[in-house]
Amino acid sequence: MPVIFKTILLLTISNVFMTFAWYAHLKNINNKPWIIAALVSWGVALLEYLFQAPANRIGFTVMSLAQLKMLQEVITLSVFVPFAVFICNSQ
Repeated sequence: MPVIFKTILLLTISNVFMTFAWYAHLKNINNKPWIIAALVSWGVALLEYLFQAPANRIGFTVMSLAQLKMLQEVITLSVFVPFAVFICNSQ
């Protein structure tokens, strides 16, 4: 698999975990104490970093830091918009 595609795949997976770590607790465990939400979010964020760090290391072999950051932002919006529409707005 080409480096760019590996990077995109790993960053997309990372962003799915990141989005859930940051926002899903607001809907899914909002009746729990904040410390529980923080601990759950940190656990999910660990999974995010297990994909994000290799993605950036792999991507940096063929892209500049600026290109990686721009790619990350595009992927972040591509993941967050459907999350906001389908997950956050569902009853």
